[in-house]
Amino acid sequence: MRHVDHGVLAVGEDGPVEVRLAALHAGLLQALDRHRPQIVAIEEVFHARNSRSALVLGQARGVALLAAVQAGAQVRSFAPSMIKQAVTGTGRAEKDQVGRMVCVLLGIAVRERMDATDALAAAICGLLRARVPVPSSEAARDLRAALGRSPRGRR
Repeated sequence: MRHVDHGVLAVGEDGPVEVRLAALHAGLLQALDRHRPQIVAIEEVFHARNSRSALVLGQARGVALLAAVQAGAQVRSFAPSMIKQAVTGTGRAEKDQVGRMVCVLLGIAVRERMDATDALAAAICGLLRARVPVPSSEAARDLRAALGRSPRGRR
């Protein structure tokens, strides 16, 4: 596993939602065209702070799904707990713990918002589970073993 690229698409908070979604779509298509991934991993949305946040997240997720399919990539969706499990060994990890493990696993420092490490964590999960037809916890156990860690993070 190696880090190729990452970034955050900032579409702003002002202006009509359709304009911001179009900017998101264009940015995603550009990144997908540049890297041509075979698989795109995306986090499933289970809850949000309020109904407005859930609607906006759903719209952005829909745009991401559309862009991935238009780019010819296979889309794999993962529950947040599955992504956390794949990266940290526990499905209940805190956001900062996931971010730290992403940096360790990829050997990088991420200074952007947590959105970048969230996306990288989904990518790691997608990579680890790319050949697994039914999601399992085997990849996370193998990853912990490779790192010499027990399930609780002790050596």
